[in-house]
Amino acid sequence: MSAIPNLPETVIDTNDSNSAAASRHLLNTQGAQANGDGHSTQAQTGSQWQLHDAPVENQRPIKVIVIGAGYSGLYMGIRIPERLRNCELVIYEKNPQVGGTWYENRYPGAACDVPSHSYQLSFNPKPDWSSLYAPSWEIRDYLQGMAKKYGADRFMKLEHTVKEAVWDQEQGKWHVQVQRADGTVFMDTSDVLVSARGNLNTKQWPDVPGLWDFKGEIMHSAAWNEDYDFQGKRIGVIGSGSSAIQAIPVLQKIEGTELKCFIRNRTWISPPLAQGTQDKYGLTESQFTPEQIQRFKDDADAWEQFQKDVQIDANSIHPVTIRGTGMQKGAQKLFEAGMKERLKKKPHYFDWLRPGFSPGCRRLTPGPGFLEALVEDNVSYIRDEISRIEERGVVTADGTLHEIDVLVCCTGFYASTAPPFPVQGLNGKLQKDHWAERATNYLSLATDDFPNYFIMLGPNGAIGEGSLTMMIESVGDYILKAIRKLQKENIRSMVVKPERVKDFLNYCDEYFKGTVYAEECRSWYKKDGKGQSGSIVTGLWPGSTLHCIEALRSPRWEDYVYEYHRETNGAAVNQMAWLGNGWGAKQLEDKPDLDALSFYVTRMFLERDIGVPEHPRPEANRQFIIRPWSY
Repeated sequence: MSAIPNLPETVIDTNDSNSAAASRHLLNTQGAQANGDGHSTQAQTGSQWQLHDAPVENQRPIKVIVIGAGYSGLYMGIRIPERLRNCELVIYEKNPQVGGTWYENRYPGAACDVPSHSYQLSFNPKPDWSSLYAPSWEIRDYLQGMAKKYGADRFMKLEHTVKEAVWDQEQGKWHVQVQRADGTVFMDTSDVLVSARGNLNTKQWPDVPGLWDFKGEIMHSAAWNEDYDFQGKRIGVIGSGSSAIQAIPVLQKIEGTELKCFIRNRTWISPPLAQGTQDKYGLTESQFTPEQIQRFKDDADAWEQFQKDVQIDANSIHPVTIRGTGMQKGAQKLFEAGMKERLKKKPHYFDWLRPGFSPGCRRLTPGPGFLEALVEDNVSYIRDEISRIEERGVVTADGTLHEIDVLVCCTGFYASTAPPFPVQGLNGKLQKDHWAERATNYLSLATDDFPNYFIMLGPNGAIGEGSLTMMIESVGDYILKAIRKLQKENIRSMVVKPERVKDFLNYCDEYFKGTVYAEECRSWYKKDGKGQSGSIVTGLWPGSTLHCIEALRSPRWEDYVYEYHRETNGAAVNQMAWLGNGWGAKQLEDKPDLDALSFYVTRMFLERDIGVPEHPRPEANRQFIIRPWSY
């Protein structure tokens, strides 16, 4: 019970009781601090220890720059204004529109190769996806619509390309050079820099002599010429990854085309992911009927159950990534049978394609129609190594010139490498040098020697199965907590300890030894600092999606080194400055929101933050049975 009696409204309603003036009265002199009897005390030696004149919430001004406006950048554009106050935000995006990889990848057949319902943000589910595997344009529309729906587009500067980022240790600021669409360049600064560029962003062209000597049309799967007419053309396709597997069936069906598919790497083509859900709901070729979509819109329970079924499917198959499990062995037999059936027109292709490694070592792609297209008469499957490219076409190691009109490079990206522009951290260290051999990182989202710098979907940030978007949300929430910590505790900079980076990499290496990813295969999962396929798994989170969500739930702040803002009067740094001046922010408002003065008995906070125990046994609360409480 309060030790202060209730006061009449005439006393409460004075000019200074609910305003910053009351705080200023408490701290009425600079360099002096009121003691218990109202007299000021001065330090005997040196500067006076300083009480900070701010409420305990301490929402001091802070600025964040985010690079990229795909899923990750968009998430930050929604959550930062929602959860932080007094935070200036700008999101720089090099493309003319929102969408990231889903804006850039416009090749025919481009689509989600995991169920769309596990590839959406949790708070913005879309019940009317046209297909279980939505086409790229539909995902692009979803992202652009979400940017407008939640106002994230307010913070986005489109056609603004980051050219350089340099950390100034003395200022505790990032200096970011940005180029506008007209070519002019300007400098921006921020307290925090978030790289939301993703892992599959910088295009990797084939490293083949003479590539640019070719006189026909050349395009990358992520730089597609939508105006090019493929009808009647001889098409060369290099690559056997997801984009090639999706594009080839479409190109094969264009009238008059002749495809020469240069496929060196063996790969598994999986059955449709979430096959159990597809069968349960009777989806024909993964398409929803208008009646099913309408039911999802009208029946909240049916919609929730469908979403749960998709997630259950994804989170139940983690054992398939572990070598020697029954599920892993059974999956391989299933894949073999499925591929043989789909290649029965040219059965020797199965021996050409079947890898010596387990399914999953390379990214699994269902590839509807790919194997069926590969055996058609207008498609040539060429296994010989490419020796060079000439004006008229591709020359393979056997000396054959394969004449073509257009060359399609489905050769992926420089995954798990530094950005294509300089990023300079402590003591002038460049990220490309720091990651010259390997993209060293901590929990996929930070690296040593680069203060106040966070990465979304960076090295070790993707997943072999499960919901990638839930991992994006988990990383984003972690970064939000870090930004709030910097702001609230008057911290100038935080940087992860190199020992913790080493520990995390040791954990990754030890974990992956027992997985299919460690087997010998060429995969973007295992690219080194130069973008070449190696032996170390650098692209994937070391565990399941559920493992990642829990690991990032409660940050280990002890894994970082901190520098605090200096005191204005020259005193020793007050690391308890976050306690402020004894006031709560809402108490200092001239007309406070009365719910804010009583939040702990308000229903929304009781249910969301405080929690209402079950009776007569609090331990029976299903919320904590499903997801145990964590500090």
